[in-house]
Amino acid sequence: MDETLQPILEGTGASDYERYLRTDELLALQKTPDEMVHRDELLFQTVHQSSELWLKHACFEVETATTRIRERDLAGAIRLLRRACLAIRFVINHLEMLEQMSPWEYQEVRRVLGHGSGFDSPGFNGIRRAAPELGQAFGELLRERGLTVVELYRHGREHEDLYQLAELLTDWDERLTLWRVHHFKTVERIIGGEVVGTQGTPVELLGQLIHRRFYPELWSARNTLTELAKLEE
Repeated sequence: MDETLQPILEGTGASDYERYLRTDELLALQKTPDEMVHRDELLFQTVHQSSELWLKHACFEVETATTRIRERDLAGAIRLLRRACLAIRFVINHLEMLEQMSPWEYQEVRRVLGHGSGFDSPGFNGIRRAAPELGQAFGELLRERGLTVVELYRHGREHEDLYQLAELLTDWDERLTLWRVHHFKTVERIIGGEVVGTQGTPVELLGQLIHRRFYPELWSARNTLTELAKLEE
């Protein structure tokens, strides 16, 4: 290596790329072939570990966006919420890799998961904390402007920044629902829909979570708008 390109960052990696990203530690987080009970453990760990990183990133953006809203920096909040929504799209796409696992061979992997469950996911629980705070900040802003959600949508041109923010909260809520749906279908595809999970929780419970929404007022407003439009015909 050119002497001028020798690593200058602290760390144990052979290059600054490896030292900055701490790839030695990152790539040592998965089981070695000798430790695996089945080769698909690498797939399983890769999907879940990378998903946790994207969920961590999504929560970070949502938490910062919430602060931006409270500081009345709506443009900044909008930019960060776009990132958060995209991060959830990546998490959803990761599930397609899990669907490549054989439902029979997965049973070997399942035996070494202990009581591990998605309900204990730091990323999932982070979203459960961050999403309501975002909704509260949005509600405070609505009240400050003297608007309901329905009024905002009917007069969106007069409140473009707030309209865009409302749509991004809807996007965020929708992505989380799509994640729940795809996760449920992935679980159902691999272990079945009428069995009990690793923590003793029936898989059917995941199906019930599909219908949960963080911002129901944003969704119910659509019903009201449709009824109002009918009255004006």
